[in-house]
Amino acid sequence: MRFVRGCGHGAGPASESLRMRPLLIAPSILSADFGNLQPQVGMLGRAGCDYIHVDVMDGRFVPNITIGQPVVAALRRATDRPLDVHLMIEQPDRHLQSFADAGADIITVHAEACSHLHRTLQSIRGLGKKAGVALNPATPLDAVRWVLREVDMILLMSVNPGFGGQKFIPATLDKLRQLREMIVAEGGDIDVEVDGGIVLENAGKVVEAGANVLVSGTGILATSDCAKTIEDMRRRASEARQRAPEIGSVLTESND
Repeated sequence: MRFVRGCGHGAGPASESLRMRPLLIAPSILSADFGNLQPQVGMLGRAGCDYIHVDVMDGRFVPNITIGQPVVAALRRATDRPLDVHLMIEQPDRHLQSFADAGADIITVHAEACSHLHRTLQSIRGLGKKAGVALNPATPLDAVRWVLREVDMILLMSVNPGFGGQKFIPATLDKLRQLREMIVAEGGDIDVEVDGGIVLENAGKVVEAGANVLVSGTGILATSDCAKTIEDMRRRASEARQRAPEIGSVLTESND
C-alpha cells in the first residue's frame, strides 16, 4: 500500500516550516457515483490522488446518512491508496475497531462528538491507525489545543458537515492561519486538512493559509478530467506554498 507518512507521533521542532509538510490531494467519494464506486475509486488512484476520503454520516450528528464498514472494506479491496475515513457520527468510540478492521488508514473523529477526546485519539493510535480530529466551522481551536500530542491530523471543516457541493466558508482562511501558528508554537508534527468547497480557484489560498491536505469532492469528480484537475490542483497548491510565509519567522516577529 502506498502511504504518505506525513506526520509522526511526537513533537517536532518549533521552527517547522509549512513547506516541510507533504501536499496531499484527497478526493471525497461523497461526490462519486455509488453505483460505480469501485471503478471510480480505481480511476482516482490512477489519476494520481494521495488519499481516498471517505465520509461516514449517521443521520444524527449530521442530517445525511452515507456508508458504513462494509463499503469501507470494499474500498480497501478496490484501491492501494490510504483510506482517510472521516467519522461524522455520534459516539464514534463504539465503531473505531470495526472501521480499523475494515481497512481505514486514518480515522478522524469530531471533537464535538467525543465526550473524552483524548482517550478516543489514544484508542485510534492503539489500533495502529493515524488519528485525526475534525472541527466544525463554529468550533474554536481551543478544542484541540490540549490533544496536539495525541493527533496526527487536524481537519477543519470549511462548510457545515452533512452534504457535498457546498460553498467554501471564507472565514476558514483565518482559522487555518491561527491553527498552523498554534501547531508550530506547540512544536507539533501534524498535518492540516481542509474539507468543504475546495476547488481549483481556492486551493492555492487554502494552502497558503496553512493546509497541506485538500479534500475535494465535486471540485474533482464533477470535472471532465479528474487526472488533469488533480494535477492542476497540486500545481496551484505547490505554487501557493512558495508564497506562504515561514510560520516560525512570523511567530518570532510577532513576539518581538
